Amino acid sequence: WTKKNLAIWGVILAVVALSGSLAQMHADQLRDTREPSKNADDLLQRFMGELIAIQPGEDPYPESLKLGEKVLKPQPFRIAAYETTQELYRLVTGKNPSRWMGLRNSVESMTVADARDFCQSLTKLLQKKKLLNADMIVRLPTDHEWEYAARAGTTTPFCFGTMTEAPEHVDDHAWYHGNAAGNDPAVGVLQPNDWGLYDVHGYLWELVEIEGKSTESVKSSTAMGGSWRDPLERLTFASRLNIEDDTKSDAIGFRCVISTKLP
Repeated sequence: WTKKNLAIWGVILAVVALSGSLAQMHADQLRDTREPSKNADDLLQRFMGELIAIQPGEDPYPESLKLGEKVLKPQPFRIAAYETTQELYRLVTGKNPSRWMGLRNSVESMTVADARDFCQSLTKLLQKKKLLNADMIVRLPTDHEWEYAARAGTTTPFCFGTMTEAPEHVDDHAWYHGNAAGNDPAVGVLQPNDWGLYDVHGYLWELVEIEGKSTESVKSSTAMGGSWRDPLERLTFASRLNIEDDTKSDAIGFRCVISTKLP
């Protein structure tokens, strides 16, 4: 064996050792992401603290938002600044169906029935902890509530304007096919809209209830906002995804609303 051969084998062994260390580190991180929160009360209080109170008619919230022939005029509600996280979903349900693991990653790969069940269970848990009044409920937003809150008073395709006017802001606000493939971001990494809602463009399609329709009268559901799998043109406020109720996808999640009742 020459000194050159020994040096080469030394490099190879070092690379193998480093690879093993990195693999172990990745395994440790993956185990950590599967662990539920050690302090349930703190997590529930954090969820409540991250809600944004939307008060139509009170500055800065316009009384209504006119989009073509449609007028959005919701009643007051509170909406989560972030899509529902895996740590909260697991705390409430004891499960984490997500493909892309991470405590503060958005939960995905659940059906709309699973999302509704989560909201009902979270309602009961928050009421039990005296963090929610008996006449309030956690639920999915309606399509009108979601669009009103996500637009934050704008009438443009994106919360930051248009692709022509502000193309440099796309990557500041949206996870989409061009910048998120193979990425596992936490919620709130990018910039929010003007009212403090994060990830309204991309990351995950967000499940909504259709205004005025009974959830028991239809066998399909709607999601809004686009996802990390989609091109930019699918991330506008006008984009909707119609899915069967039993659909599960790593590109679909949800955020919660708190109000007195479903409009």
